[in-house]
Amino acid sequence: MMAAAMAYCRDCLAILPQGKPGAGRCPSCRSPRLLSHPEIDTLPIAHVDCDAFYAAIEKRDAPHLRDKPLIIGGGKRGVVATCCYIARTYGVRSAMPMFKARAACPQAVVIAPDMAKYARIGRQIRDLMRELTPLVEPISIDEAFLDLSGTETLHGASPALVLVRFAKRIEAELGLSVSVGLSYCKFLAKIASDLDKPRGFAVIGRGEAKDFLATRPIGLISGIGKTAEGRLARDGFRLIGDLQQQSEADLWRLFGTEGRRLWQLAQGIDARKVEPERITKSISAETTFEVDIATENDLVPILYALCEKVAARLKRAELAGRSVTLKLKTADFKLRTRTRSGFAPTQLPGRLFAPARDLLKAEIDTTRFRLIGIAAGDLCPADEADRGDLVDTQAGRDKARDKAIDAIRAKYGQAAIVKGIALRKR
Repeated sequence: MMAAAMAYCRDCLAILPQGKPGAGRCPSCRSPRLLSHPEIDTLPIAHVDCDAFYAAIEKRDAPHLRDKPLIIGGGKRGVVATCCYIARTYGVRSAMPMFKARAACPQAVVIAPDMAKYARIGRQIRDLMRELTPLVEPISIDEAFLDLSGTETLHGASPALVLVRFAKRIEAELGLSVSVGLSYCKFLAKIASDLDKPRGFAVIGRGEAKDFLATRPIGLISGIGKTAEGRLARDGFRLIGDLQQQSEADLWRLFGTEGRRLWQLAQGIDARKVEPERITKSISAETTFEVDIATENDLVPILYALCEKVAARLKRAELAGRSVTLKLKTADFKLRTRTRSGFAPTQLPGRLFAPARDLLKAEIDTTRFRLIGIAAGDLCPADEADRGDLVDTQAGRDKARDKAIDAIRAKYGQAAIVKGIALRKR
């Protein structure tokens, strides 16, 4: 006989049978935060997301900010990195231009992001996750997928109870909160973690998956942005339920391989595994200007400085790039991306800059830009970088020169050697 599913108190960690009279509140501490679900003890895949991570850290470290709207961002021209839940009630959102955020909530406290601090705390949380399972797939600095399959014997508890204890530990030891989504696949675990923020814990089981998805907008599917959502709406697909009514073959005929993916996710089918080592697809750097910039002479020095940043990050990651993508955002917030690929692997700023500059020249007209970025893609191991050949006889000298510059900067600081191109008048 299958053991009865249990309910868990997320405040005092009490365990009680589901359906027990008065189980709307914990009999031990009277908390209403009871976690129960018919499949609660059979679901192993979780998505854990820190709540308003940057803002929560700053409020933890400066208690006088606790009851104030807080925005993490920079400058009048920048964007909101994140904001607290109080600021969100005023309409402030991540990635919103700062001038709009300040207009929506003029009383907000604005703090520049401290990425080194956030990364350090993010690593602490990641280490605590790895105490639960080796199958931790980081998505960003403050979120990850976990697969707790087969960990019941190790922890003496179901994945659900382990995660309840984990969330409680984060609050007790780090003064932060997380929201957890638990399901049988990554797609639904990610959706679940957004259902009950902040300090949430939501469960989506197999038995309810299709009905749950049917009434949700199609944009809930990963990879469906506003443009794709509009295109699908024109084809009659506004809700995930609209996809469910089609056969896999029909969606394949309409959308090719993407149609098959849409059909599977609409049915609640997601065979992706939790991968502990995520493949880095690109390494990038970007900057937003205080004043819109239009001329090549002004943009080129900034572009070269970004190429130096990307080159340094490639070296730290022991990777090399075989493509370059230029990112430009116009004064009216329209995004342009241009890519050049197929060149020899490199870690050198000059060799990233050459194709990037060509891409930039093609975009120069009268348009004024508010942001420029550069990314190295098509990554490969560092030992393939800048080898040179019978045609490229300069590679060895370029690599040796760059190594010497790095050594001097490591000893005397970044400003010890500055390329002439970076000194051009902006």
